[in-house]
Amino acid sequence: MLNLEFDINALPTPYYIVDTVRLINNLQLLKSVREQTGCKILLAQKAFSMFSFYPLIAQYLDGATASGLYEAKLGYEEMKKENHIFSPAYLESEFEEICTICDHLIFNSFTQWERYRTRALQAGKSCGIRINPECSTQDHAIYDPCSPGSRLGVTLENFQPELLDGIEGLHFHTLCEQNADALSQTLQAVEEKFGTYLGQMKWLNFGGGHHITRPDYDIQRLTNEIQRIQQTYQVQVYLEPGEAVALNTGFLVSTVQDIISNKETKIAILDTSAACHMPDVLEMPYRPQIIGAAEPDQKTHTYRLGGPTCLAGDIIGDYSFDHPLQIGSHIVFCDMAHYSMVKNNTFNGMALPSIAIANTNHQVELVKAFDYLDFKNRLS
Repeated sequence: MLNLEFDINALPTPYYIVDTVRLINNLQLLKSVREQTGCKILLAQKAFSMFSFYPLIAQYLDGATASGLYEAKLGYEEMKKENHIFSPAYLESEFEEICTICDHLIFNSFTQWERYRTRALQAGKSCGIRINPECSTQDHAIYDPCSPGSRLGVTLENFQPELLDGIEGLHFHTLCEQNADALSQTLQAVEEKFGTYLGQMKWLNFGGGHHITRPDYDIQRLTNEIQRIQQTYQVQVYLEPGEAVALNTGFLVSTVQDIISNKETKIAILDTSAACHMPDVLEMPYRPQIIGAAEPDQKTHTYRLGGPTCLAGDIIGDYSFDHPLQIGSHIVFCDMAHYSMVKNNTFNGMALPSIAIANTNHQVELVKAFDYLDFKNRLS
């Protein structure tokens, strides 16, 4: 069973907490990949935007990448290193500011490239095109940029080499929580379809979805592929992990508020919501690990854990415990740093969980607390 070295009773629940020691361990592994290969690694802020850690992350990584102006501004202000951006469609009203704060601009289509080309090059930016190698390596359609009819990236059929003047790089992002074998398969498709153009480029961005800090990840295969591509095509390789930076570093601490029964099912209602505080539980979907809990009926006492919203489906899942849950019992959800804070919401007027850090001495530090105004100021 996972043991926590910080006091879960230190703050009122619900709250997210990120363990600095665990984060540093991930960052050290990513840094080792950089040092072995000469590649550059960027934080994908769409997964993890806890900017209080950006000065720490900047000691290990090369910068940040954004999916829009606001993320780009956050990276520019708080990371202060390389600042990359990709958008399916840039907004005219935002493009001038994007050119001011971003180093690499990646375009989703040649139409977008033609529209903004002159301004981007006059601003001295390194520009790239996102390609779609049409190579699906996963089963999650919602996260598959290579699915039929995808709006993300230029397919070979729609590639326009006559418009490559001024383009310095190509970008693909096709993976989701995958190992290096999926990267190898994707690179084979990229080289078969777009290899002719790689020799004209200065950089190739492998995108994100690489689960590099997962215990079973094949680091050697990753480094071999990076070195092979860099040597074959004389390009600078970039990686954009988001989840891998924060993987297994964060927790969501909650408290049981009530226990009820419906026929044979015991139900514990928590002060944290799947719909509001960990929406990927419903969207992905996936089942978060809970410290001290197991699959239903593996331990003596089984409960369905639900949130406090009016959504009937605000259910986290069924779990079993060694001892009966009580009102006031703490429930600690694991791996809650990524795609939680960046995706949470205030549906039903739910308060957002506080955000905390466990420092290197395992002391709990409150970083941010939210109140009614955070809910009200999003509305009108």
